[in-house]
Amino acid sequence: MDDAEPVELPIEDTLDLHAFSPRDVKSAVEAYLEEVSARGWPVVRIIHGRGIGVQREIVRAILAESDYVECYHDAPPEAGGWGATVVTFKRPPAPSN
Repeated sequence: MDDAEPVELPIEDTLDLHAFSPRDVKSAVEAYLEEVSARGWPVVRIIHGRGIGVQREIVRAILAESDYVECYHDAPPEAGGWGATVVTFKRPPAPSN
């Protein structure tokens, strides 16, 4: 498979970044946030791993700048703890009558 070809992945409520090369993490997270926001999902989980925290900081910098994100925090221990981040999306404005 050619490295330049994009790979279609199913959109789920969890994004596991272990499947991505470090150079692709930023674009993958940004595209994921856009897609799940468009679908109206209220909460998702991004798995970045524990390691030394570099990937976690990259993810959180993206989340901090995103117009889609209301808030984010470490996942509960049974869902990855500080190796994953739970993201809550802003609710779309209510339609006016």
